[in-house]
Amino acid sequence: MPILSWNRYGKSRIRVVKVRRGPGLHNLVDLTIDVQLEGAFDAVYVDGDNTPCVATDTMKNTVYAMARTDPIDHVETFACRLADHFVGKPAVSRARISAVEHRWDRLSVAGGPHPHAFAQPGGEQWTAVITRDGKGTDIVSGLTNLVVLKTTDSAFSGFPRDEYTTLPVADDRIREALVETFAKHMSRSLQETLYAMGEAALAACADATEITLTMPNRHHLLVDLEPFGLDNPKEVFVATDQPFGLMEATIRRLPT
Repeated sequence: MPILSWNRYGKSRIRVVKVRRGPGLHNLVDLTIDVQLEGAFDAVYVDGDNTPCVATDTMKNTVYAMARTDPIDHVETFACRLADHFVGKPAVSRARISAVEHRWDRLSVAGGPHPHAFAQPGGEQWTAVITRDGKGTDIVSGLTNLVVLKTTDSAFSGFPRDEYTTLPVADDRIREALVETFAKHMSRSLQETLYAMGEAALAACADATEITLTMPNRHHLLVDLEPFGLDNPKEVFVATDQPFGLMEATIRRLPT
């Protein structure tokens, strides 16, 4: 007879928008929340006994109710409050709250910021995952969907070659990656830039113990214009989405 070895359930993609209405100025917070619970729920799966089961609709309502009483100045603190609430339920041993903050920028009108009109810019989003159990609270924050582009100071050479290698050695090619160090770093590989970015992030935030970076490398290829009688001195490119390289690493602060 099979056994239930692990389970987790919850409510996904709870959309909540809060307007903080100050005197003459409104601030907007736009979140997507996932609530996931682990604990003594075997009977719910095996026996159909819902006695310990926190309804997923209750999870949704809890998010809205707590959004009313929480200022949501920081998505992490709001998610921690949600995690503390759910882990206090009798059958719950671990609560996992995932949050994505959707960015809104204040519109500029007549040369100044408008007090209550906003526009949604590019796809970058702030993320947070809070896990709360009897051992404590774990917080992982990050940024996703930030797309940046570099037109020089990017290289990749010195790699091993075999019969399947066609990639030319490059001392100046286009790369996409992540944050400020990306722009300043004279890159010999995307991996080296990734590490430099991780170092810079840890140096900038004393509370961070480690950072994990996932960096897709999507290329812009020089278009051959010779068939049209034109040269192309690194000015016209075609953007490619697939296939692409993917570099990932975790950089951890050394214990003091």
